[in-house]
Amino acid sequence: MAKDKTHINLVFIGHVDHGKSTTVGRMLFDSGNIEEQQLRKLKDKAAELGKSGFEFAYVMDNLKEERERGVTIDLAHKKFETDKYYFTIIDAPGHKDFIKNMITGASQADAAVLVVAANDGVNAQTREHAYLSKVLGVQQMIVAVNKMDISGVDYAEAKFTAVKDEVTKLLASVGFKTDDIPIVPIASLPGDNVVKKGEKLSWWSGKTLLDTINDLKAPEKPTELPLRCPIQDVYNITGIGVVPVGRVETGVLKVNDKVIAVPGREGKGVPGECKSIEMHHEQMQQAEPGDNVGLSIRGFGKKDVARGDVLGTADNVPTVASEFTAQIVVLNHPSVMTVGYTPVFHIHTAQVACRIEAIEKKLNPATGEVLEENPDFIKNGDAAIVKIKPVQPLVIEKKSDIPQMANFAIRDSGATVAAGMCTELVKKPMQ
Repeated sequence: MAKDKTHINLVFIGHVDHGKSTTVGRMLFDSGNIEEQQLRKLKDKAAELGKSGFEFAYVMDNLKEERERGVTIDLAHKKFETDKYYFTIIDAPGHKDFIKNMITGASQADAAVLVVAANDGVNAQTREHAYLSKVLGVQQMIVAVNKMDISGVDYAEAKFTAVKDEVTKLLASVGFKTDDIPIVPIASLPGDNVVKKGEKLSWWSGKTLLDTINDLKAPEKPTELPLRCPIQDVYNITGIGVVPVGRVETGVLKVNDKVIAVPGREGKGVPGECKSIEMHHEQMQQAEPGDNVGLSIRGFGKKDVARGDVLGTADNVPTVASEFTAQIVVLNHPSVMTVGYTPVFHIHTAQVACRIEAIEKKLNPATGEVLEENPDFIKNGDAAIVKIKPVQPLVIEKKSDIPQMANFAIRDSGATVAAGMCTELVKKPMQ
């Protein structure tokens, strides 16, 4: 039974067209988590659309239609089980709005599989995703070097080793302990070393991708921390009412708990009572960290709560900050960041414009030592301590109090320009 197994949220990331969706589809099919009949339908559909070979990718993309029509909690999530774990796969699609989804996906993930194509190596998004995974607190990482079958690579061990070295260097530079990161060769389209060993990779004595995923460590559940459940979507379901959907980050939510969503529509917080909890269409008595759940809350009206609000218990209300101090790293800004700059901050599921009020210190990103006090500006590659003022009410917590609610990414005109975490804050008095 899925409920008796440890639950892990797994996100697939990597540069566009490096084969994320195909890898997921192949893994689900070869591990018996999708039926042959379903795949045959997708194969026909792919051929019909002139996209032969895309059938595995369609396993995940199928959800897009489902998502528009249905209100299941599986959103972009797919369930699959091994003998040891029960996984929710978060597929982050590779379009340009992808980073927004990737940020949501990575911030929900316990572990990530970084897919890198053997013929193409490390690319722009490979870099960005590796860095964001680190800043967003993904604890465990696996690298899958895909497309080993492609012409010019031809399953050559030397090609794999070259990409492996390149990726190791990248991951070390963003602060991952690379000794702990398994790197496996795969060819997702023909299915080599995803679930089954392939003859063509006879030189590979290591594990398959599935076995490697099964070796992940069970995530520690911060159940002793106060309840924080960022709301991802709110549905209005006939006969049930307002159903917020989100992932519990910390604490435990039980049926009949008195809850509050903040900031809520008027920034005052919206009180309610939890009447039911559902995950993957099953009713549950309680939700723990890592659970993606749909909730029926008595007292929530249709317009009271929205994506970006955070659910907590009435006796420990999530913190709304009037300003906060953060440590940030500038990743990819076209010029420089100065006081007065007001980009969009992505924090848990919220997207709120925030103004940089002061740049207090410039730091060495590798060591954290102070290089300059009150610099005029910061640019790519710089780390800094900055004071930030949200333009509208925003829930964020200090890294030292609730680390799961402290990380954010900063976006501007379609790109992630910086990422960071909250170290200090000023609480906004509740009205």
